This record gives sequence, C-alpha cells and structure tokens, in this order.
Amino acid sequence: MSSLVCGLDVHKDSVYATVMSYGGEVVERRKLLDKDEVVSFLGRYPIDKVAMESSTSIVPVYRALRGKGYNVLVSHPKKTRLIAESRIKTDRVDSWALTELARLDALPLSYVPPDDVAALREKVRRRAFMVRMRSKLKVKIKAHLTINGLTPPSEYGLFTRKGLEWLHGLQSDAVESYLPVLSTLTLQIERLSKELRRMAPEDEDVRLLMTIPGVGYYSALLVKSEIGTIDRFPDGEKLCSYAGLVPSVSSSGAHKRYGSITKEGSRWLRWIMVESVRIHLKYDTGITRAYHAIAERKGSGIAKVAAARRLLMCCYAVLRNHEPYHDPAGHYQPSRSGRGE
Repeated sequence: MSSLVCGLDVHKDSVYATVMSYGGEVVERRKLLDKDEVVSFLGRYPIDKVAMESSTSIVPVYRALRGKGYNVLVSHPKKTRLIAESRIKTDRVDSWALTELARLDALPLSYVPPDDVAALREKVRRRAFMVRMRSKLKVKIKAHLTINGLTPPSEYGLFTRKGLEWLHGLQSDAVESYLPVLSTLTLQIERLSKELRRMAPEDEDVRLLMTIPGVGYYSALLVKSEIGTIDRFPDGEKLCSYAGLVPSVSSSGAHKRYGSITKEGSRWLRWIMVESVRIHLKYDTGITRAYHAIAERKGSGIAKVAAARRLLMCCYAVLRNHEPYHDPAGHYQPSRSGRGE
C-alpha cells in the first residue's frame, strides 16, 4: 500500500480521523476516544503525514504521535477556516478538510515550539497570569474599603508590611478572605521570578535582548518564548505582524486605507512590547524621541503602539545580527553593565 495522509479533528473527549490516499480516495473514517487509540489506529496504515488544527486539546495527541516518529502538521485555525469553511460543520467534515489540505500541500501551518521553548513559554505566562490575579485581588480589596468608607493610611502603601497590618486590624471578613490568597500568589510570583531571573543569563538571546533599554530579564524571556527562533521571520515586519502590531489595511483599486492594528498573532508578545515601552521612554533614544513627536500629533495611545512596534523591530535586529542594542540615532549610551534595565 502506498503512503497515506490522515486528518484528525481533535476534541477534549474524542478524535475523528480520516485516512486518505494521495489520489483523494478516502480509505477509512473512524471516531477514536484518546491518544492511545489514535496511535493504535494509525499504526495500521503507512501514514506519510498527519494534520491537526491548532488548539489546546491537540497537545497530548501531538506529543504521542511525534514520539512515535510521525510527521505531524499543525494548521493555523483561522487561515484553515478561510480556505476550507463549510456550511455543514461536523467532525467528519473538519477531519476530511484537514486531510484534503494536507494531501494537496495547502495546509496553512501553525508554529509549534519545541519542548524547551514550550516549557519556558508556560512558565512566563504562568507568572503573568498570577500577577494579573493578584492585581484583581488588590482592586477588590480597595473597592471594599471604598464601599465601607474606609481610607487607607497615606504614610505607607496599602500592600506594604505596615499596610497589611492595618488591613488585618480592620477585622473584616471580606478582607480576611482575600489576604491569604494574596499572600499565596505573592509567594508563588516571587518563587517564579527568582527561577526566571536565574535562567536569563544562561540564554544568549535573552542576554542580548536585555541590552535594549526597557527590556529586563522577564520581558526578554517572554519575548524569547514567544518568538522561539528568529529564523522563522524573514524580516522585522513579519515579526511585527506576528505580534499584531501592524495596521490593518483596506484596499480597493488604487485606494488604500490604514486602520487600527490587527491584534492578531501573539497577544503576549504584543502586551510585553507595550509594557516595555513604558520603561523604555525613561531613556533618551530614537524611539523615545519618535514617541514624543507622534504623541504631539496623534496622542499618546497611537504613539505608544508605534513605539512598541519600533521596539520589537529592535528585538528582531538584536536577535538576527547577534549584537547588543545600539541606538541608530546615537542618543542612547548604555551603562557599563550593558543592560537596558
């Protein structure tokens, strides 16, 4: 039997498989329950490649098949739907569409990071998640104080050691419910931060990124985890597009209209670039001067996004050229440590 292609429509509790010849003939369709059944089922055929649509649910199946040596292709969900959208949407149809696109070499692929990059990505995202949860708890505590007409002391911060003592002194059921969770989150964030801080100097790309003003150890690790390898991107514009930091374009005939940024791709990379700009603006660089010029004409919001895009272009140049950051405009002079933050 000649080589075959398989498309898998993967869900949390089931997988629908379609096996097809390169001539377009469907060999077999089958609903499977888990990754072990998938591996057993595919073992019956000379499968050349397996196609799946990117989602969280595919990870166990993807790892199991890669571990068995299969050539696994992961498609970009939105681009796949643009090519193969059907009015009748079932697992059977989706599985067939993935198989057909893989057979024709027309599957729009999605990047799947190697295990080490995936582990780093999970770790930096986990820290960001915990920081956001802690911020929400702080907002809830402040809201509770406002509702009850309580004014925190002005001589020290509300969440400093003295501030926490003051909060405990209120003997409020609501506050006492929040504070243990807040304390646990803080301990976990500190533990993760120490671990990530130790990891940063061990990676050459991260060390280079940290020479950019405003990019500290955490920002550099997050950028590295989201990019993976810089060779994926032929130029800086493609990287900015991946981060959703390029303007949307509406074109009709000879007319082009540019709108707001696309916000497609890695929202984490887009977020950390905007956050890094806040610190970068403390330094005298070409990006900082461009930010102020744009802010005067179009406002700080647009200027911040433009600065984030330029900062990401700097990240691309540093990683592509394997050289520390230097300001093309010549305004910025790095510190002796060579670090941007």
